[in-house]
Amino acid sequence: MTSTNDVRKRRLSRDDEKTSVNAAHLRPGTSVSANLSAGLKFSFLCLVVSVILFLLGLGLYIDTTNPFLMHLASKLGYDKQQYAVIVDAGSTGSRVLAYKFNRSFIDNKLILAEELFKERKPGLSSFADNPEKAALSIKLLLDEAKAFIPKEKWSSTPLLLKATAGLRLLPHSKAENLLNVVRDLFTKSVFSVDIDAVEIMDGTDEGIFSWFTVNFLLGRLSKSNQAAALDLGGGSTQVTFAPTDPEQVPLYEKYMHEVKINVNKEINVFTHSYLGLGLMAARHEVFTKGYNPEETNIESACVNPIISNRTWLYNNIEYKISGKDSGKPSQENPVVDFDICLDLIKSKVMPKVKPKPFSLKQHTIAAFSYYFERAIESGLIDPFQGGEITVESFRKKALEVCQTPNDEQPFMCFDLTYISVLLREGFGLGDKKKIKLYKKIDGHEISWALGCAYNILTSDDKYNS
Repeated sequence: MTSTNDVRKRRLSRDDEKTSVNAAHLRPGTSVSANLSAGLKFSFLCLVVSVILFLLGLGLYIDTTNPFLMHLASKLGYDKQQYAVIVDAGSTGSRVLAYKFNRSFIDNKLILAEELFKERKPGLSSFADNPEKAALSIKLLLDEAKAFIPKEKWSSTPLLLKATAGLRLLPHSKAENLLNVVRDLFTKSVFSVDIDAVEIMDGTDEGIFSWFTVNFLLGRLSKSNQAAALDLGGGSTQVTFAPTDPEQVPLYEKYMHEVKINVNKEINVFTHSYLGLGLMAARHEVFTKGYNPEETNIESACVNPIISNRTWLYNNIEYKISGKDSGKPSQENPVVDFDICLDLIKSKVMPKVKPKPFSLKQHTIAAFSYYFERAIESGLIDPFQGGEITVESFRKKALEVCQTPNDEQPFMCFDLTYISVLLREGFGLGDKKKIKLYKKIDGHEISWALGCAYNILTSDDKYNS
């Protein structure tokens, strides 16, 4: 018969065994309470990780422009890479822009990751009488794109060439000859090429894509105060903005277009391309005023008298430009008669600014291309940082440059005066209106090509599925 003491001994023995087993799971020198604390810490850590992952997914859905969230998503494999190649065949040069996007698996949005920018001069229009050389210049640009994009991505990468004002201003037959040699080149390309991949770009698309690019890079597409985009090219200039007052829309009815800025939102924007008001086209108009079309030796009141027979190539024609003595300056101090030059430019600009963008002045303005380049070259803004200046600054700098003989920048007097007239008298901007000048935003080139690339990757089912 077992005694009560024996039972107690056995229970104590079993309890001792349990304690020994539990102790075996503890690290040397730890206690049961310490092990419990470690378990709670692990549970808390799991909860934190779960919350972060939830917020990450929510953040990617709500704001895929957040670079930190996108970096995390990329690391965690929540996106895939997609590429596009756009050739901008401008009036003064051809540029290839190759883009790498991250496409979110969560909401299918595109985030720009990297880009390639390469340029070759002169532009396609300079090869109007030698199309084979035009094809070679484009081939060299495509070789740059091939080196940028992984080989396994070539066949799924769209390739497009859009020609702008340079080809719009050529006779139709010469423009088509140039486009056809590029089409032949594209048919042999390793990239994905559609039937309409090579064409002269409509000025409306150029304006809209430039506006999209600026606001995409500034992160303002989804906001209510998008920036207006001013693009000054060689042959044309574009003005694009989203009117903030619905009552303004009827004023621009013929020039309003719907732009899709994300899956669920479209907005109306005004855009117009003013053909012939590009910087080089305007130079030609003013310099050749009063001369026969065949004449190539020209004097201009907008060029300093110290300039003599300076070579200038326009539309494949070589001109010899000299300054015109206005009679005001002495031989020791040659200057441009600013008032004469100003009036001459106004007479050429004002009739071509139709429609006049009356409400442009109400918007934050982002200007690029020749606006930026001439501001840099004349010392108005920092060459690396860009900057913000007033319309009046262009006029004051123009007056200063026109009164200073400068053999190294023979046409700067005209260029700055023209830009100031275009902004002030042409577009109706006041002297104190601020203009933000850009070449790049966050390291990315300001170009309509980005908007074009985004458009094809989001609108064509074979790329966005």
